[in-house]
Amino acid sequence: MSGLLKFITCGSVDDGKSTLIGHILYDSKLLYADQEKALELDSKVGSRNGAIDYSLLLDGLMAEREQGITIDVAYRYFTTDKRSFIVADTPGHEEYTRNMAVGASFADLAVILIDAKQGVLVQTRRHARICALMGIRYFVFAVNKMDLVGYQEARFREIEKQIEELAKELSLPEVQIIPVSATEGDNVTKLSENITWYQKKALLPYLEELDISEDNSEQGFYMPVQRVCRPDHTFRGFQGQIEAGEISVGNEVTVLPGNETANIKSIYVGNKEGKTAKKGQPVTIQLDREVDVSRGSVLSAGSEAKTVSALKATLLWMDDEELYTGKNFFFKLGTKTIPGIVTEILYAVDVNSGEHKKATSLGKNEIAVCKISLADKIVADTFRNHKALGEFILIDRISNMTSACGVVENVEEEENSVYEGRVDRQSRAALKGQKAVTVVFDSSRKGVGREFVEDIEKQLHLNGRHTYLYAPSKGENVEQVIKHLHRAGIVVLLLTDSRQKRLFLEKMEKPVTDWEKYGPSVEDVAKYIQEQSEYEGTAVTDGNYI
Repeated sequence: MSGLLKFITCGSVDDGKSTLIGHILYDSKLLYADQEKALELDSKVGSRNGAIDYSLLLDGLMAEREQGITIDVAYRYFTTDKRSFIVADTPGHEEYTRNMAVGASFADLAVILIDAKQGVLVQTRRHARICALMGIRYFVFAVNKMDLVGYQEARFREIEKQIEELAKELSLPEVQIIPVSATEGDNVTKLSENITWYQKKALLPYLEELDISEDNSEQGFYMPVQRVCRPDHTFRGFQGQIEAGEISVGNEVTVLPGNETANIKSIYVGNKEGKTAKKGQPVTIQLDREVDVSRGSVLSAGSEAKTVSALKATLLWMDDEELYTGKNFFFKLGTKTIPGIVTEILYAVDVNSGEHKKATSLGKNEIAVCKISLADKIVADTFRNHKALGEFILIDRISNMTSACGVVENVEEEENSVYEGRVDRQSRAALKGQKAVTVVFDSSRKGVGREFVEDIEKQLHLNGRHTYLYAPSKGENVEQVIKHLHRAGIVVLLLTDSRQKRLFLEKMEKPVTDWEKYGPSVEDVAKYIQEQSEYEGTAVTDGNYI
């Protein structure tokens, strides 16, 4: 099978990813003479007592060689007699999971290494889940270090069962399991005499002969517009890469999100004019009439791509800071970048068991299903229907770092964004990621002084809650506080909701005392208030602050 194969090597720390690829390059005679000589010299002070350390071909950073781990993604290009390859050798350490996700985003196939001594680990499961999330269909599980377990078939079969359970859990479509020794070369480029009980293909021959061609399951034609080309007043073309289908001169296309239609006047593939163009080609398309098209628009014909302002997505959180509901990002999908808010974390996914867990925040390297609201209409679809319209990243608006990557699971055309319409309690709740609660403390009660209330506010603040405290001056009683609130009513009502004026004032005249059964303990009262303010995407109560 000819053609280019893009694949990724991943797995847990020290499972032998770099060594495996290095051995393929060395055994296949794909190194220049000076590279081979440098490898032999570097290996004399390496970690294998003078024997060739094949990982040095991939681990080029000083920190990688010192620690014996991969930190950054190393891309290698090589060609055998049967096929061309691009391989991304990715880090196994949990700290560098975001680097691994970047490598997975380009690959057609994943080679996941497993240490024969340790079996399937949590990081193995995480990497397999991320690869599946990125749309990879072909998986090779290389059970490495078979030499360290005496090439025992029984041990391989134990791990094979673990892999089969993982593949079933993640619904992996194409799976191959191969026992190898990356250091000794067993089953790397040819079948090993030490593993006679394995009769299938060695790793490299399997990669060379694998047919990754598949029917184009994406419906219709679509092309995200990257650039408007206007060299002079006589020509206005729209440039981008065709992501699905094909198009011909004379065909009608719809410009999304504007929903205007026009016919194809001319097509340029590169700098040559043609009559047709198909998936994967970079083109310039000229329409037969003037329509509103800019970067981020999508030319579509029969794709049934949707225009939405809110969606449900699975994302991998990659930032050091936690994700919480209500946080603002730049949402980049295709060629469009607009502001967005994570309005709700529906559940987090346990990477070890696949269990769905309730979550109010996400830590680094966690996977979750969330609701995202966008500031404007955007052309999107589910990842399974249209890959380029279903994958996105979240960009931190301050640091400009990529905070998360994800795929669209569901789009609701009728669901409104929190940005749309008037600013009301619901939009404020989504922005802050908390339901509004107003709590009144009776300072005349024993133990409920200003210090007590300030300690509660501090505890809520540390727990990520937005608070506003109105505290009376010394000597004021509840009645005096209420009078002051009436006099400052316009400010108080702006902090709550003018539509709830009567209800709010009634509550203020009759203080809420439910918290008393939890206290007076700062931690218990703060916990109670936090529970009352949990945002679940529903209507908000009568206040925004404490």
